Amino acid sequence: MEISRKKLRQEVLERIKYVKTCVLARELCLLVRTNRAVLDPKDVKDVCLYISSLCKEEKCEEPSEMCRKAADTVGSEDEEKYLELCAQSCLKCGEARRPAPKKATYVA
Repeated sequence: MEISRKKLRQEVLERIKYVKTCVLARELCLLVRTNRAVLDPKDVKDVCLYISSLCKEEKCEEPSEMCRKAADTVGSEDEEKYLELCAQSCLKCGEARRPAPKKATYVA
C-alpha cells in the first residue's frame, strides 16, 4: 500500500509543478497578448521575463529564449517582431509535453 501512495504522491507533485510553471506561463502569456494595449511596455517586459523564467524552470529552453527575446523587443519600433516572437513562444509552449492524465484513483 505504501508504494502505491508514494507513486500517487509523486504524480500529484509532478502535476503541481506543471501547473506552477507551464499552466501559469500560458495563462500569463494569454493575458499579456490580449491586454497589451492597456499595459505599459515595462509591464509587458516584466511579465514576459517572468514567463521566460517559468519556461526555463521547466527545462523548455526554446520557448524561454523566444519569450526573453520578445521581452527585449518590447517598446522598440518593431512591434511586429515582438508579436511574432511572442506567438512563436506560445506555440512552442503549447507543443511542450504535458503530464498524461491519470486514471481515477481511489483515495480513502
